[in-house]
Parts: sequence; C-alpha cells; structure tokens
Amino acid sequence: MNYGFDAVIVTHAVAALLALAAGGALFLMRKGNRLHRYAGRAWVALMLVTAISSFWIQTKGHFSPIHLLSVGTLAALAAIVYYAVTGELRRHRFSVIATYVGALVVAGTFTLLPNRLFGRMLWSSLGFI
Repeated sequence: MNYGFDAVIVTHAVAALLALAAGGALFLMRKGNRLHRYAGRAWVALMLVTAISSFWIQTKGHFSPIHLLSVGTLAALAAIVYYAVTGELRRHRFSVIATYVGALVVAGTFTLLPNRLFGRMLWSSLGFI
C-alpha cells in the first residue's frame, strides 16, 4: 500500500519525534546548566522545523484548522526563548510544558486517528482497518 510519503512529511515526522524525545530528556535533566541550554536550543530548532514544515502539508492544497496549532507553536517558541533570556523562569517552564504537551503529545495523538496518514498506516498494519 502506498501511503504518499514525501520529503516534507518525513522531515516533519522525524523532527516531531526527535523533539518529543529531546523534550522528554530535557524534563529529566538538571536545569540551568550548559547542557540544558544547548539541549533546549536543539529542542527549539526541532520544534521550528516541525511547525514550519507543517505549512507544506495540506489537504487538497488548503490549510486546515490544525495549522493554527503551528502558528501558536511558533508564537510559543518565541515566548519560550524570550522568557529564558530574560530570566522569567516560571513563565519559561510553563510555556515549555504547555508547548510540549499541546504541540507534541496532543497533536501526535490526533495523528494516530484512523483517517490520518500515520493512523491509517498504523491501524491497517495492525489489521484494525
């Protein structure tokens, strides 16, 4: 079965999965040290790739409501960086957690719905559809 993967979808999926893993690692590591700062920059870069690449993933040439999440993610990433640079660590922490959960965990879960590309691939390979 051909699922219609192209370079943009693969880039988007790989960046999202790497961001999911990097973000999980960031939550577990000690905060404020050099490793945290470098890993945080890598996470922001992966999130930027994930959000920006989504604009080239369209249904029949049109944007869908999910693209609003990408716009929100870009705004949240700007806030995350701003809060880190200005030392507003509570806002930084809250924004990172909200972005991780909303843009990666929730959106990733919706990706697994049977009518979506990855969901169709997963559920058909398991024999459910």
